[in-house]
Amino acid sequence: MTVKAGTLVDIHMVLLPRGQRAPRVPEDTAAVDLEMKVKGELLHDGEKGSIVRIRTAAGRTMEGTLTAVNPEYSHGFGAPVPELGHVGPQLRERLAQLRKEEK
Repeated sequence: MTVKAGTLVDIHMVLLPRGQRAPRVPEDTAAVDLEMKVKGELLHDGEKGSIVRIRTAAGRTMEGTLTAVNPEYSHGFGAPVPELGHVGPQLRERLAQLRKEEK
């Protein structure tokens, strides 16, 4: 299926292949490619899986493998961390105490 120029797409590219990562990164990190996924407007017609050029919302022109057409946002913040649930209330309480001390 041909994707028309002007369509919102995701592209994928490998920035650093495994073996070319910095020597100080952990071993498990060095064992995988450093990859990047970018969303932008397709600059020319293309096929899914082919190399295409896009323009990002910031105006950058980038090239990579077309992976998704009209992509949805799929990120999340993971499961709640119960140990952090008390941080907000404790901080507000401490700030209130500091404000009282300033007066």
